[in-house]
Amino acid sequence: MRIRVSDILDLLGAGVSVEDVLADHPDLEREDIYAALTWAARYIDHPRLSA
Repeated sequence: MRIRVSDILDLLGAGVSVEDVLADHPDLEREDIYAALTWAARYIDHPRLSA
C-alpha cells in the first residue's frame, strides 16, 4: 500500500500524532513519516526567481 506525502502531511497538520498515523497505516514506518517531513521542508525551501 502507498500513501501520498500530502496525506501524511495533512494528517500531521490536523493534529494526528505520529503514533496514530502509524497505527492507522501499518505499512508505514516512523522513518517514512520523517522522510515525508524532510521532503516537504526541502520542497518549500528553494529560491524562486522573478523577472
